[in-house]
Amino acid sequence: MTISTCADIIRTYAREKPDATCIVFGERRISWSALHEKAKRLAQAMVSEGVGATEHVAFIDKNGPEYFEFQFGVAMLNAVTVNVNWRLAAPEIEYTINDSKAKVLIVGPEFYDSIEQIEKNLATVTKIVALGEHPRWEGYEDWCARQPATDPMVPSGPGDICVQLYTSGTTGLPKGVMLTNSNLFSLLPNVSSSWGFSAPDCVNLVCMPLFHIGGAGWALGGMLNGAVTVLIREFVAHQVLDALVEHNVTTALFVPAMLGVLAMVPGAAERIYPIRTLNYGASPITNETLLAAMRTFKCDFNQVYGMTETTGAITQLDAADHDPDGPRSGLLRSAGKPYSWVEARVVDMETGTDCRPGAVGELWTRSPQNMLGYWANPEATAATITTEGWLKTGDAGYFDEGGYLFLTDRVKDMIVSGAENVYPAEVENALASHPAIAEVAVIGVPSERWGETVKAVVALRPGQLATALQIIAFAKERLAGYKCPTSVEFIDVLPRNPSGKVLKKDLREPYWVGHERRIN
Repeated sequence: MTISTCADIIRTYAREKPDATCIVFGERRISWSALHEKAKRLAQAMVSEGVGATEHVAFIDKNGPEYFEFQFGVAMLNAVTVNVNWRLAAPEIEYTINDSKAKVLIVGPEFYDSIEQIEKNLATVTKIVALGEHPRWEGYEDWCARQPATDPMVPSGPGDICVQLYTSGTTGLPKGVMLTNSNLFSLLPNVSSSWGFSAPDCVNLVCMPLFHIGGAGWALGGMLNGAVTVLIREFVAHQVLDALVEHNVTTALFVPAMLGVLAMVPGAAERIYPIRTLNYGASPITNETLLAAMRTFKCDFNQVYGMTETTGAITQLDAADHDPDGPRSGLLRSAGKPYSWVEARVVDMETGTDCRPGAVGELWTRSPQNMLGYWANPEATAATITTEGWLKTGDAGYFDEGGYLFLTDRVKDMIVSGAENVYPAEVENALASHPAIAEVAVIGVPSERWGETVKAVVALRPGQLATALQIIAFAKERLAGYKCPTSVEFIDVLPRNPSGKVLKKDLREPYWVGHERRIN
């Protein structure tokens, strides 16, 4: 049987190797057949709540096996999973759930308080299910257990949406990225070998949050090949290092911030790791961080570049190109080459024509991986995907004569902090309501750990006073922590061009002097 949908994965391996381990989570080992049974019960529980094909259901919790019961059970209905970013503040969570029109919401105990704050405002949710005990919401285990373990066998096709992930928007409102079966399965089978999934003894570490394409998509890539998934609830460096050894992990995906922390754990480089292929990407990385990680893990490294809208990776810098001491050491600053099924071009932003090698422009891409569009947002979709199918990434860069992509900056103002996208407009909108702030601009500044972090440049109202700590605390009441400024600069007036636009490039420039690359 050819696997071409999410539901096919669990159906195939529950039949072909029912007793084999699918997920390792702490002390638990879950077989394919056990996961299949729970997923079928969840599917029937969704049916009992009136969920049908193409309808949306939402999940908010840190990494756990229940997410995959949810993912596969919903796929059996040809419904759509909405993976809610648990790092968001309650108002942001409310917007995500309402925008998606989710009918059922599954909530982990750590997020009961957030959902209770917004429960009365959830316009389309008719059922809230608790992953644990709650005085009013039905418990997940009971909710599933009272249903038969019967696959509803709802047909699902290549063009059907299976996952909806939310990415921050330039106007301050998140956008739902609609990813189809075709999007996922045009990528995952083709990278199985280079990412280390196709080895018969593959053990895949999943420690990225499952609301990320780098979490959910990466996990599905291993599962597509029947690999064992070692699932980490939340990244803790020494626990991850122990898991690599204890469970004989052969492949993993990390963001640069994780690599930096792992390499700094005392004694990390003296251990022997079974890992054979280590993949990294999603945010800027310094040469020092990369070289320290290579010395620590002593395995093949692949750098990948992509975005949620492209279902993840569209280019790759192969292990063979990671040669820090060789004549091609400069390639470590490259994002690699596009996959063979991915078209990519660098476009002059003024003329709309393709740039010559070495000339910087905006990266556009076209492939079966491009999202179907933004949920219920045709204007944003049209602004991102051209009528010819080219997706404008918003990233600036160039191709060299050898066809390697080098990314230099962002066309848009987006900040990437620890693999999380932060749009300045969203932070500026929140800070603008502070009574002491006359105007504010938000920029990204370099960070050894996170790639870049958020800085607010603030002009205060005449006669008003506010400290950096007060402004940061004000932001934390309204925004997810990763979106909040880590520093504040006070200025008399923001620099503007003759048309009144804030010159953010001028504000950013002093902080980036000496940095060759300002993006992953």
